[in-house]
Amino acid sequence: MNKILLFLFSVFIIGLITGFYYKSTDEIIGNKILGFSVVFLVFIFMPIFLYHRWKGKKLSDYTFSEENLKKMKAKSSKSIK
Repeated sequence: MNKILLFLFSVFIIGLITGFYYKSTDEIIGNKILGFSVVFLVFIFMPIFLYHRWKGKKLSDYTFSEENLKKMKAKSSKSIK
C-alpha cells in the first residue's frame, strides 16, 4: 500500500510541475492540468491515504465521549498533583 501511495503522490507532483510548466507557455492548458491534479489529489489520493492511515483503528478512541472526557479529567488531575 505504501508503494501505491508513493506512486500516486509522485503522479500528483509530476502533474503540478507539468501544469506550472505549461502555464508559462499556454495558460489555458496549464490551468486544466493543475485543476486535474488537484481533483486527483482530493478525490483519488486523499481517500486512499485516509483509508490506509485509519485501517484497524477504533474511531471511538479519537472522539469525545463521556468515557473519554472522564479519562482526560483523571489524567489532568493526576498531573497537577
